Amino acid sequence: IKRQIVELASGFSIETTPGSALKIPDYRDHLRPGTTVSVTFLPGSDFADTITTAKRLKDEGFNPAPHIAARSIPSRAVFEDNLSRLQGEVGVSQVVVLAGGVDTPLGEYESSMQLLETGLFDKHGIKKIGVAGHPEGSPDIPAAQVHAALKWKNAFAQRSDAEFYVATQFCFEAAPIIAWEYAIRAKGNALPIHVGVPGLATLKTLINHAKACGIGPSMRVLTRQARQIAKLLTVQEPDRLLIDLARHRVADPDSLIAQVHVYPLGGLRRSAAWTNAVAEGDFTVNPDLKSFKVHRDIE
Repeated sequence: IKRQIVELASGFSIETTPGSALKIPDYRDHLRPGTTVSVTFLPGSDFADTITTAKRLKDEGFNPAPHIAARSIPSRAVFEDNLSRLQGEVGVSQVVVLAGGVDTPLGEYESSMQLLETGLFDKHGIKKIGVAGHPEGSPDIPAAQVHAALKWKNAFAQRSDAEFYVATQFCFEAAPIIAWEYAIRAKGNALPIHVGVPGLATLKTLINHAKACGIGPSMRVLTRQARQIAKLLTVQEPDRLLIDLARHRVADPDSLIAQVHVYPLGGLRRSAAWTNAVAEGDFTVNPDLKSFKVHRDIE
């Protein structure tokens, strides 16, 4: 099972924000060369900060994958200018296309599908596109609509020059992810899945992020532990989640779960160090196959 865990983690991606980038002197101190780093776009942000962060990541030897949030784009002209700058100034070839967490769109775009339909990603040389996946549902969108959107994106992927994948929200246990993957595969999904996993953070931090993001049933893993107040400040590792996902891939070779995407909720430094150790096989799986221990000092 150790080999399967390494395979799952070996091509991991991670994310950052322009704000957190200001606190990181050099990403090369924390990530292996070529790592894909998503640049999150928060509502109300300036896209110029996304471009600056993406350029820095590219210059430091990484593959930046900026988030393009449909509801935060004021016009087609601004959208095209942003893509033009990402390509011309940075050389970006990968993006993550989302609706975005804004109730009232700033312009004409309400969904990621409207952005994809413009054809501007192909025009501006974007070769790889992540689209949203919701293993535990979306607090904003009915389930039927979510399934219809994923079906549309599968069909669109056949018409596009770009390679598509599904990037999921983070979850805390494997069962909802596996059930969802079976369900969307049965409905025709053929896109590889990059499963969102929480990075290292205290139980209190994880619960706060989960509430803010509308995480569903898998949050019970946290709330059970939170009954013990002393555990609230203990750092949690997603080792059980990775073990269960790896075991599922062994049991079902047709699984579309391809890799993990790390949300560094407690800080990039610690989460990156832990995931690097896992990707490099620097850990020991405990005999109960429910946890493993990395051999490095992560603090």
